[in-house]
Amino acid sequence: MGRVRFLIALWGAKCARLALKLLRRNATYFPGFLALKLCPNFLRYVGKPKKIVAVTGSNGKTTVSNLLNDVLTGRGHRVLNNQLGSNVAAGIATSLLSGCTLFGKTKYDMAVLEVDERSSKRIYPYVKPDYLIITNLFRDSPMRNAHPQYIASFIEGTVPAATRLILNADDLISSGICPENPRVYFGIDRMKTDVTKCVNLINDVQICPVCCGELEYDYRRYHHIGKAHCTDCGFKSPESDYFATDVDTEAMTMTITDKDGGMSYRLLSDSIFNIYNVLTAVAALRELGLTHEEIKAGLDKTKIVETRFNAQKAGDVTVVMQMSKDKNALAGSRAFDYISGLPGKKELILMMNCIHDQQHWSENVTWLYDCDFEFLNNENITRIVATGPRAKDYYLRLLFAGVPEEKIRCTLSEMDAPALLEYNAGESVCLFYGTDALDLVYRVQGKIKALAQEASGR
Repeated sequence: MGRVRFLIALWGAKCARLALKLLRRNATYFPGFLALKLCPNFLRYVGKPKKIVAVTGSNGKTTVSNLLNDVLTGRGHRVLNNQLGSNVAAGIATSLLSGCTLFGKTKYDMAVLEVDERSSKRIYPYVKPDYLIITNLFRDSPMRNAHPQYIASFIEGTVPAATRLILNADDLISSGICPENPRVYFGIDRMKTDVTKCVNLINDVQICPVCCGELEYDYRRYHHIGKAHCTDCGFKSPESDYFATDVDTEAMTMTITDKDGGMSYRLLSDSIFNIYNVLTAVAALRELGLTHEEIKAGLDKTKIVETRFNAQKAGDVTVVMQMSKDKNALAGSRAFDYISGLPGKKELILMMNCIHDQQHWSENVTWLYDCDFEFLNNENITRIVATGPRAKDYYLRLLFAGVPEEKIRCTLSEMDAPALLEYNAGESVCLFYGTDALDLVYRVQGKIKALAQEASGR
């Protein structure tokens, strides 16, 4: 009976997927949702590739998954992925059913699946990864994942004992997950921009996980990312099997060394997040058996997805698009720190407004006070426009951060925000946006570019 129920769910979901495609609708969630409704054990029965790589973590999992998929596909592998779809159980089910025959047999030899941390308990019991990459673990949305150890518990309780873990040695939360599992670590050597004292509002790892003594950081990159040790019991950050050294953000290169030697790799961007993303991808690809030369050749053909970050010239200004994950204090802090550190003067628009979530969730703005808006209190930032449903909350938070009131503009209409900028020649206009409502983001970007072109002709 179980097999019959599975086939009914599979055929019904495939028909639903085809119908949605014909209607030019996004078919990345509902077919899997339907399959799981019709057959709760759908993930157990559906065919799966022989080798499965899962990628999870608070930040970077989408970029790392895309890099792995691009390199492996370029090497001739038939890779099943959820690159354009949901990373929860229904999204994984959609990806698997789209990659199998009418009788549930897979057509792929490998899978690279991005997995939401909280969905672990619904996925890993049935889709057992051979490799699990954990990029990092931080606080996320206060409505879902407000405590990093809470997030870690979702993963730790469901990872199969045989799964080989690929972990961030510089993150004392994720690096300690499932200590009995086979594992390798990746990390970055001390950089000239590192500090020893935390400069962020969020500082979640201050106490030794073994003896509860106070941790001392040898160096700290941001928040709790860095290298630390306990002066009481000798606990320390793990050593890296894949170690990045000589990170040069001007030459855009770094060297990654392992037990078989090293290779110089091109950086995809100079942001620390993306330096880690490249390192993570290299570590995973080496574990999958690729040589440094093969990995380098593949990565040299890749780039950061433009929905995450891009910069374009418009008139006399540079228009920068910077994604900043909604309701995520750490992602906002990293985005603000990176943009404020770019050379030259700049104007900003803040529109991380969770537009699609408004009909489902009540407003919760506590994350704004964990996010380092203080990075925006910078002389090279000449104007900030807060816009959208959260405009007044941003306005208040900017004032608390010490940003002079005369620098701040506020409007509830996103489409009115571009008109509040000055578009001074040689400066940058930076648009911060969340993970949903990209259609609105692109309309705002289009208006910014039009006004910039108009300003350049004055």
